[in-house]
Amino acid sequence: MKANANQIRQALAAPRLRFYLLHGPDDSGAAALATILAQAMGDRAERVDLDIATLKSDPARLADEAASLSLFGDARHIRVTGMGEESVAAVTALLAAEAAGNPVVAIAPSVKASAKLVKLAIESPLAMAFACYPPSAQDAERLAVTMAGEQGLRLAPGVAARLVAGTGGDRAVMGREIDKLALFLDAAPDRPHELDHGALDAIGADLDEAEATRAVEALVEGRPDRLAEELARLGEAGISPIPWLRQIVRRLVALAEMRAEVARGEPADTVMKRHRVFFRDEDATGRALRRWTPAMLATAIARLRAAERGVMAPGNAGAVLADEAVLTLTRALARRG
Repeated sequence: MKANANQIRQALAAPRLRFYLLHGPDDSGAAALATILAQAMGDRAERVDLDIATLKSDPARLADEAASLSLFGDARHIRVTGMGEESVAAVTALLAAEAAGNPVVAIAPSVKASAKLVKLAIESPLAMAFACYPPSAQDAERLAVTMAGEQGLRLAPGVAARLVAGTGGDRAVMGREIDKLALFLDAAPDRPHELDHGALDAIGADLDEAEATRAVEALVEGRPDRLAEELARLGEAGISPIPWLRQIVRRLVALAEMRAEVARGEPADTVMKRHRVFFRDEDATGRALRRWTPAMLATAIARLRAAERGVMAPGNAGAVLADEAVLTLTRALARRG
């Protein structure tokens, strides 16, 4: 079955199928959806993680794991990351197996809608496929409302837009922010609470943009020496890397939208005017549009969002992860000239 956004969320929240394929470039969104399945299985559920190398060398492994009982008799589910077309044999075996009581969710960021793997999932009554693409601003705001509602939060006017802007539209990061806000307000589905701007101001990770603007522009312009100086300044000030990572992502997302329009043949000046680029920023934005390709922007956004998730993960290396991510991107850009 081919699913829409509501259908896949509902299906993962009450899993009855064998296989859920989350394909497309928004791996962060796919990971957030996979978490819904984990939550539905319960806190005591066993999660089995498989990789592509395992499935390629042993295609029967997926069906075997899906049919196996947990060691302690608890619920069990399987997650596969980085799935690609080489997994067609493994998924075929899973769907053809006589029994497979443990649901499988697969994250497949490189798999396109026309792939054999997607066709296999769509045509099977035991499977569901959903294409994960970075949401538009409107879609992201609707998603924020939905995710907040699941935590018992009613969003005041304008709060959804701030959540999207503050998280760069990253579903996984948005989910963690909403969880944090629900905990702060003691909200739950059975005790709803309004999330207003005051609560967002109280514990949000927003940063005065002026604090990190020079770091943002240093990356966009491919100036690693200047970026290193700005990172040192931010570190000395004790500023968390989360806000400035988000600010960089917002800048690159805006560039990606404009660059896509330029790639379709529209003049850069016309595109900048449509996007209301401040006149003092037009020269820098024009240089960025010439320097960055759509593929480069997509790669940079994905890496920075991954860095933010890494910084927010338990037991992480902190600001070192963020610094390494932005400096690597900036040096690569500088080498291109």
